[in-house]
Amino acid sequence: MIYDKPPISIDQQIEKLKERGLLFENVNIAKKYLSHISYYRLAGYWWAMQEDKESHKFKPNSTFENVIRIYNFDAELRLLLFDAIEKIEISLRTKLIYHLSHDYDAWWFQNPSLFRDSPALIKSLEKIREKVDRSKDVFIKEHKKKYKNDLRFPPSWKTLELSSLGGLSKLYGNLKNNIKAKDKIAVEFGAVNHTFLPSWLQSIAQIRNLCAHHSRLWNKNLPGTVKLLPNPPNKWIIDVPKQHDFQRLYVHMCLMRYLLNTIIPKNSFSERVRTLFDEYENIDQKALGFKENWRNEDLWN
Repeated sequence: MIYDKPPISIDQQIEKLKERGLLFENVNIAKKYLSHISYYRLAGYWWAMQEDKESHKFKPNSTFENVIRIYNFDAELRLLLFDAIEKIEISLRTKLIYHLSHDYDAWWFQNPSLFRDSPALIKSLEKIREKVDRSKDVFIKEHKKKYKNDLRFPPSWKTLELSSLGGLSKLYGNLKNNIKAKDKIAVEFGAVNHTFLPSWLQSIAQIRNLCAHHSRLWNKNLPGTVKLLPNPPNKWIIDVPKQHDFQRLYVHMCLMRYLLNTIIPKNSFSERVRTLFDEYENIDQKALGFKENWRNEDLWN
């Protein structure tokens, strides 16, 4: 089969949605939204409202306004998570630089004897090299100017400031398991040892990228999975998600909350999540994997 559908105007988009049973309170406002938010982007939010996915017929009383409400909720959720993930990223960067630089030297991230997978390390260093070469940051430019005869990367406390959470999580996960700092960092994050933390960081890095690219989180199947601690040393949830729940956001938000509690014990993440759900009280929380009693869990109190 060859795709042969032509582009359609905003008026045609609205007529198509009406024919499929979507209700509009104000068509002019809908046109305004569709001129700024593409039909296909919004389709991810009205997908769950369709009772027949083949004919795309909507369930009774489905409205365009509710689509926009879910869209706005999702946008605010991304901002909330991005703020939380920033704190986790900065903490991870700090711990990697501090512990490994003291245990080895300032160029530990280039030392292949510390890493399990050499090809993966080479890829990480290639990306780091690109960032260093492109950097316009004053501290990098001044370093290159002052130490122009030193052909190595700038030391880790300069170089890794340019690395993303994804890059940092890959460096951490690739460290050999007998590297003491790997367990030390896990302990400081409440993850007990190196067995669990890499999968947490990888999942959070994936969500961070979704937030950065304005991708939908609501009712989305997330890639990958995480390893959960059987007996966490800090506050956790009693109603532990099953394997199939890992595709939804809830368990990953639980891990963010868990890590934030070690970084900033009096953080406002839980209150902000509660406030967001209160503001959008008709949002289907199950579409994010949230359990009915999540507010009563110790982790969220």
